[in-house]
Amino acid sequence: MTQTTEQEEAPELVAAVDLGSNSFHMIVCSVHKGQLKTLDRLREMVRLASGLNKKNILDDDTQQRALACLERFGQRIQNFPENNVRIVGTNTLRTAKNAKQFLHKAEQAIGYPIHIISGIEEARLIYQGVAHSLQSNVNRRLVMDIGGGSTEYIIGTNSDPTEKESLRMGCVTVSNRFFPDGAISSQQFKKAEIFVNQQLNTYKKLFTHNQWDEAIGASGSIRAIRKVLLATEWSHGGITLEGLEKLKKHALNCKNVSELDLPELDPDRLPVFMGGLAILYTTFKTLDIDKMSVSDGALREGLIYDYMGRMFNHDVRSDTAQFLAEHYHTDSQQTDLIKTTIDNILEQVSPFLGAQSRVMHQYLNWAAELHEIGRPIAHSQYHKHGAYIIKHGDLAGFSQQDQNLLSTLVLSHRRKIPVKKIKDLPPPWNHLAIYMVIILRLAVLLQRNRSNSATPEFNITLSKNTVNIQFPENWLDNAPLTQADLKLEETYLEKAKFSLQVS
Repeated sequence: MTQTTEQEEAPELVAAVDLGSNSFHMIVCSVHKGQLKTLDRLREMVRLASGLNKKNILDDDTQQRALACLERFGQRIQNFPENNVRIVGTNTLRTAKNAKQFLHKAEQAIGYPIHIISGIEEARLIYQGVAHSLQSNVNRRLVMDIGGGSTEYIIGTNSDPTEKESLRMGCVTVSNRFFPDGAISSQQFKKAEIFVNQQLNTYKKLFTHNQWDEAIGASGSIRAIRKVLLATEWSHGGITLEGLEKLKKHALNCKNVSELDLPELDPDRLPVFMGGLAILYTTFKTLDIDKMSVSDGALREGLIYDYMGRMFNHDVRSDTAQFLAEHYHTDSQQTDLIKTTIDNILEQVSPFLGAQSRVMHQYLNWAAELHEIGRPIAHSQYHKHGAYIIKHGDLAGFSQQDQNLLSTLVLSHRRKIPVKKIKDLPPPWNHLAIYMVIILRLAVLLQRNRSNSATPEFNITLSKNTVNIQFPENWLDNAPLTQADLKLEETYLEKAKFSLQVS
């Protein structure tokens, strides 16, 4: 979560874990002079999506299967520093109504925080993983990834994705819906085709063949299909529409997936094979794809490269915050004044905050950039509008937990402090965010005049429930507006069980 300065030493080992709706994957890499070398890969077929009932509750048996897998993964990385491990959950954990309860147990099992990412963020990271694993220099590429519960489509140039969509259909969900218990029929395959086409048709113009130069697949389902097509010699060098037609014809001659008898097809893949085939075949037909190559890079590799970007001072989250601030025409000079005041406060109180002060600083800077983005919508409640945009937007680089924390900071920077919302944040923010809120509120308050010359040097100390701020002698007497604002702030903080002492 933290940024690494040029003087800091990069970690020797990093790990990324992808809690997919079909499989859980982990990759462990060494880092040397900014270069990555893969040391270990682990993969287990958990089929998380199969554990969702009609009410989107993740059942106990699936949870136990997932937790057992995470314990095994956790043993491999048990001595890694927390900042060297990134773990994300995808579609099923976005969907499950009891995801919060499961995540608490899951984090205990693996020993590290787990972040839920949006479908659009998943697409961005998949593209990063694919882009870094290819030697191709084509102008524009289409990347497709079939997951257990969602399928991502991305168009990009070099390492920059330009169009991203995540559709709620995956090899597990389509297999369960149209090929229950592995049953195969022409009628059910046709229904699956219609379903996939309906999902994709809205984006047909965006992703059709004249929008890109090369199509690339990235997922277990697509790799499994390529292996079968090459082994049967129904395709050569990749996946072709002709090969998919032959595979579909073979499959429809069977009544159950147990009869497929396809070379190079992992038996673990059988229960979800038909769903993956229906999605890929229909995508070829809908988007007029003739041929698709396959990449080994995917979400977990994208997580590693994204982590490397954060480590070497290119955190895409900072780019996102800057883009949002510019989009909503915030006052950049005011932002700089507030950031300077935040720097001043943090320098004085960091001994109390400890090691987390660096991470807090990063979020506070983003909050300073974004705290006024709601003003174009409505002035009187702009903090609420800004918080809503941040919480519900597709913000590149941010997980749901990141966005929730940042949204809470923006919501809390003025007027009433939403103490319950702060306490509902995941650890450690349920204890630390209140201090971030206080720092942001004071920085905004002290820069209300929007002039650097209006704010004097001041001393501030922070303890468990007390904030003490001291100004130069007689300065407050000549700053009646600030004096009144601080008096009102005393009332707000008192309701949050804090004492603000001003002298």
